Amino acid sequence: MTLQASIEKALPRVADLRHRLHQIPELGYEEFQTAAMLRSELSDLGIAHIDGVPDAPTATVAIIGDAKKPCVALRADIDALPIFERTGLAYSSTHGGCMHACGHDGHTATLAGVAGILHPIASELPVCVKLLWQPAEEGGGGAERLIRAGVLDGRIGPKVRAIFGLHGWPGLKVGMIATKPGVLLAATDVFSATFTGRGCHGAYPHLGVDPIVTASEAVLNLQQFVSREFDPTDSAVVTVGSFHAGTAVNVIPDTATIEGTARTLNSGSRNKIQAAIERRCSGIAQANNCELQFNWIEGYPPTINDPARADYVAATARSVFGSDRFLMVPRPSMGGEDFAYYLEQVPGCFFFVGVEPADRNEYPPLHSDHYDFTDATLAVGMRMFLELVSRFEE
Repeated sequence: MTLQASIEKALPRVADLRHRLHQIPELGYEEFQTAAMLRSELSDLGIAHIDGVPDAPTATVAIIGDAKKPCVALRADIDALPIFERTGLAYSSTHGGCMHACGHDGHTATLAGVAGILHPIASELPVCVKLLWQPAEEGGGGAERLIRAGVLDGRIGPKVRAIFGLHGWPGLKVGMIATKPGVLLAATDVFSATFTGRGCHGAYPHLGVDPIVTASEAVLNLQQFVSREFDPTDSAVVTVGSFHAGTAVNVIPDTATIEGTARTLNSGSRNKIQAAIERRCSGIAQANNCELQFNWIEGYPPTINDPARADYVAATARSVFGSDRFLMVPRPSMGGEDFAYYLEQVPGCFFFVGVEPADRNEYPPLHSDHYDFTDATLAVGMRMFLELVSRFEE
């Protein structure tokens, strides 16, 4: 049976698995029902699996093929987001306030489908395939925990020579594949700045020190410095997404706190943006007679594809689907991914698969309460993963 015939045969089961996973979304490191459903599916397929690794009990690892052959890893993320679903689907979330708004149900089911097709042909594969179902991509850094546990270096299964991962992408039509060599996604650092003044009655501001005005000045100032301090060809983004202050309309509070994210594409810009944000917040606080408590939380590093592995993904996509179905991404996205941690250790490639149906001119974006991974994309993702391991040469 050809790979495509195997995919078509497996697709109804894989789609059903996705729908069932979609109904039970769980947040990072809490994906116990998700892991149980996945492991039950693998057991039904006759596939042995490792249930949990140190510090990541909901992770699942399966190894298919001869461990003496070069090992290629494929990764899917399994966690969801704290969002109330509004899709109206028959298989909508049954966990109130939690939703698969980033399509990880599709990623998980895709990799389970790949496992089911690879298992019967394990002896024919040119490689050993290590399948990683990873928790906590949405801010929890699950990839880093799996690496520390030994999924890449040979402590859990054979040492990995190359790794591939995919993500459903609303900006692409179903059937399209896209990636690029080098930097694909940005670093995802987070900061907070608490300005402490002196509270007083709102009618007598001269008797206090207003931290709200100070924090507001900081919010506006942080929107200016990228264009003034960064090379115009070096992308960077600063977004303040949270502002907390006060409890009553006629009271000036003691403190005001802003929180935001900084996105950069290289280590130099990453260091520069941290220093610039802290310097500006500190200067504004001092100018307004406020104290400042500044915190910087290092997020995921930039997602940097190995050029040779990215070329391999591109060549595979063009060969399988046709040149018109592959898009070379023209410039990096300022989104982020903890797949970046794997790429710091092992040559590999992260790529996008389209989820926008052919008859649609737009599609809900990632992290939208209307987003749903498209079932037709399952077959495309499965085919890419299967071809990447079947054609692999060191």
